[in-house]
Formats: sequence, structure tokens, C-alpha cells
Amino acid sequence: MPRGLFGDDALPLYERTATQLLEDLRAAAARPGDRLPSERALVERYAVSRVTLRAALAQLETRGIVRPSSSRGWFVAELGLLPEATMTSGSVAPQVQGFADYAQANGLTTAGKVLSATVRPATVSEAERLRIAPGADLFDLHRLRFLDGLLVVLEHNRLPLAVCPALVETDFSTASLYATLRAADPPQLPRVADYSVEARHPTPREIELFEIAETMPMLVATQLTSNQESRPIELTVQVYRGDRYRFRASITNQG
Repeated sequence: MPRGLFGDDALPLYERTATQLLEDLRAAAARPGDRLPSERALVERYAVSRVTLRAALAQLETRGIVRPSSSRGWFVAELGLLPEATMTSGSVAPQVQGFADYAQANGLTTAGKVLSATVRPATVSEAERLRIAPGADLFDLHRLRFLDGLLVVLEHNRLPLAVCPALVETDFSTASLYATLRAADPPQLPRVADYSVEARHPTPREIELFEIAETMPMLVATQLTSNQESRPIELTVQVYRGDRYRFRASITNQG
């Protein structure tokens, strides 16, 4: 979800962890080449999961603050070259906020029901939007998403399997799609999203899944997300009940 989709711009946990880790490195006067504590020690220190920690480290890596060693762990890179302003949450590189990110920031419990999860060839249209070859392996995921037990959205995600082969082995009834991408090797950081919303009547399948009347308006959001290298990594269609979704945006005149 774009940041502010529900009127809240709280940072996801992995971003707050990255900011805290950076503050701790500065407080300890860390220098380039210094080795970070083990991932296990950092997980305990910040009281987060290993997936969240790796997403935080991946973000700091893209900003040139830390660097990984395949056999020795993580090391400080060029910490001293960064302006002091990078310590503040407002200076963290923009990220696209996912459903689980929003829920975690607002103290809500998420759940999911996977309707289907398959690998299939990409169509010509999908290949054009995702900038992959027609027929390339595409991870295709349909699921229902819940907040505090309440059905909120029917979601259809399509991703090139090459960006994160672990998608096939992940149980998305509980796992976060964006957390899985951030923990990929190399990390895939959802950075920018092209987003559009339209209203329409529900389909017969949506009437059944949402248990609604055919007069209930549905809001359909289409999102094409790109990673830190400006490469498309996700094409998603989200269908919401009209009474459980609100989209807010700020429009700025750059001229």
C-alpha cells in the first residue's frame, strides 16, 4: 500500500530498526570496516524477527552504510560520509508501504487466506509491464487479506519469479510479501509504485467471497511496484469493499 493510504504515515518496523541501528552505530563512534554484532545478537537487541532485521540491514546496505560478507557477517561501510540528517526518520529513503507494514504500524493483526499460488508463464501484456520476456516464470498469488479478523481486500499479486525464487516456498497465509522481497538475495526493496483506483460493481465471485449485496460498490486499485534499481517487481490488483477503503493523496505543483 502507498504510504498514507489509510491516513497514517507511520514507518514500518524494519525502517524504525534501520534508523535505530544507524543511531547506535553513530553513538558507538563506529568506523568503516568495523564488524557488526551477529544477526542473532541484533535480533535480540532490537526485539525483532530475523526477516525484519535483514530488511533493515538491506536498507542500510542500499544507502551505503553497511556491507555484507558472505562468510563473516556485516560490516560498517562509509558511515562517516553520511550527513547527520540521515539519523532522522524523515530522511529514510522512500519505501512503498505494504498491507502488513500498515497493520504492524497501527497495532492491527493480519491474516490471510491463500486462494491459489502458482508459477505460470507471463503473458505478453504482463511481460511488457514487468519488463520480462513473454513466457518467463511468473509467481501468481490470489489471497484474501484480513485486519483483526475483518475481511478487507481480495488481492492478486504477480511477480517475476527470478526476483525472488523463495516466493514459491513461502506460506503467504501468514507471511508478508514485502518482507519476503526485502529478505531476498539480493534484497528487493519496493521503492516506487504507480497506483490507480477505480470504482465498479462487484463480480459474482466477489459477492460470494465478501458476502455482500450486488449493489455494494467496490474500489479496485492497480499497482505496479519498482525496486531500488527502478525495475518493476510486482503487478498487483486489490479489490476492496467501498465501505472499508479510503484513498488519500497529496498533489504538489512542482512548477
